[in-house]
Amino acid sequence: MATDNATLLFHESAEKALAEVGAVFARVQADAVGRMCAEILRAHRIACYGVGREGLMIKALCMRLMHLGLDAHIAGDMTTPAVGQGDLLIASAGPGSFSTVLALMGVAQEAGARTMVVTAQPGGAAASKADAVIHLPAQTMADDRSPGAGVLPMGSLFEAAELIFFDLVTIALRERTGQTPEQMRARHTNLE
Repeated sequence: MATDNATLLFHESAEKALAEVGAVFARVQADAVGRMCAEILRAHRIACYGVGREGLMIKALCMRLMHLGLDAHIAGDMTTPAVGQGDLLIASAGPGSFSTVLALMGVAQEAGARTMVVTAQPGGAAASKADAVIHLPAQTMADDRSPGAGVLPMGSLFEAAELIFFDLVTIALRERTGQTPEQMRARHTNLE
């Protein structure tokens, strides 16, 4: 009997979580993927940055940009080159702001690079300083204690939506650049 209850709880939670992710995408602006693709394709070099679990989602995006043959790097890695005119910093700031995101945006902008923020809080400090903003209307730690908070803990809804959104951007970029999945696969590391 306990197994049946655990299974039922798992399936109920999974349905709620998937519905929450679906609800985020129902509210995402229709042109968000196109705007992000345009910023990425006009950039000479791309630096990506995020903290915590958002940092993992940004690393996933950066990897896919590399698979597309773009000059993409993770800010903070010792092999990441300097950014400047014609470059783009993509930063994740789901709850609206992180001190490191704001600092890196300042450095990038001072060097002449454009900045893009992916956030759930378009009125936040990071978005107000960015050249471009992608709004993913999802729960983060900024609002996970509010009435009606979702089944996923803390910022997990934003992070899950971010990962899927980034893969949708990847698909759109692949189409816009005329690449095949095989060309992307050929750039995958063989050092695993």
